[in-house]
Amino acid sequence: MDAPTAASPDRRAPSAGPCPDGTVVIVGGGFGGLYTALALSQQPAPPPILLIEPRERFLFLPLLYELLSDELRRWEIAPPYEDLLAGRGVAWLRDRVERIDTTARLVHTAAGRPVAYASLVIACGGGDCTFGVPGAERHSQGFRSLADVERLQTLLRALRDQRHPLQRVAIVGAGPTGVELACKLADLAEGSAVIELIERGSMVLPQGRAFNRQQAELALQRRDVRVRTHTQVTAIEADHVVLRSPTSAESAIPATNEILPVRGVVWTAGLGFRPPVITPSVATDSRGRLRCDPELRLLGHSDVYALGDLASPAPVADPGQGDQPTLPSTAQVAFQQAALLSANLIRARGGEPQRPFVWNDLGEMLSLGKGDACLTGAGLTLAGPAAYQLRRLAYLTRLPGLPHQLRVGAGWLADCRP
Repeated sequence: MDAPTAASPDRRAPSAGPCPDGTVVIVGGGFGGLYTALALSQQPAPPPILLIEPRERFLFLPLLYELLSDELRRWEIAPPYEDLLAGRGVAWLRDRVERIDTTARLVHTAAGRPVAYASLVIACGGGDCTFGVPGAERHSQGFRSLADVERLQTLLRALRDQRHPLQRVAIVGAGPTGVELACKLADLAEGSAVIELIERGSMVLPQGRAFNRQQAELALQRRDVRVRTHTQVTAIEADHVVLRSPTSAESAIPATNEILPVRGVVWTAGLGFRPPVITPSVATDSRGRLRCDPELRLLGHSDVYALGDLASPAPVADPGQGDQPTLPSTAQVAFQQAALLSANLIRARGGEPQRPFVWNDLGEMLSLGKGDACLTGAGLTLAGPAAYQLRRLAYLTRLPGLPHQLRVGAGWLADCRP
């Protein structure tokens, strides 16, 4: 079992039993969990903080496309937790939480360690959801990890080296991840493969801004990405996908099946939610997300919170109603929730009223290939190289912790020198 890594020698992970020191345990080190830990550590008189996360490195997902294309380096978007938390007063336990007992106020890890908490933050995020499509889990990959990047880079090298006729890479799902990845892969393939973007709905970026959708469609056309809408993937094998189209109820054309040979499949079509087992059971919505009140507390719990993709917070007016409108699965939501939650944890310690989460939509940014992007927000619409640079600068200010931001910014400036 990995020992906890602490920001200072006197900070240790709590053990089983009473938790008189008021320790805040944060489960999951993604955007919601890490940024809550960092924000909480900066509050006046912060409590002891323990982050439980099994991965060695934090991953800044919005810039994963630039890592794939070597426009950014691994250390810039995937810094080690040990470096990010050094000197912050946050202990890190490299382990995975499998079960939470809210009655005993204990979390149980995969290594068999019970950890006590005074307040608990669940920020496990989401994972790929293949909707039960046969072969999808075995024969496709996602785009959510460093390992995913390495697999795609290996595939691209093979495509460029061999250059067989009609080599294809299929991307399932034309939301932001699918569109951004299709543009980047088309640039990196250098004509060695056809990129197929498959969408069950009627358009790319169905939830996106109109300007960004238009720019994305143009970017896909310029790169000869084949976009298939109204098309459902019904099975995936090692060397082909089975498609059924059209899926539109309005279409008079009979549905047909097609076998599409492929060299690789990337699944970006949905998010699934697998939180740790929680006893006694807690309220979830129809997608398996944890239902919360407007202050991000699990319904029926005053000391357990959730945020990020896994949370389904109720609007301020009615915390007891059913499924809520889905917040976008973006880092932007997690940033805002982390800032609020860190302050609410301090308010709870002082017996003060907690504040509800109100989503402030700051806009939308998309990577559209090497050196290309588009953005909409704050009354601004922009596309092309200028949008690419502005997007990078915006994300620079969101990288975790000022020291890391300064290191990355200095590296970018050094790269610009003649």
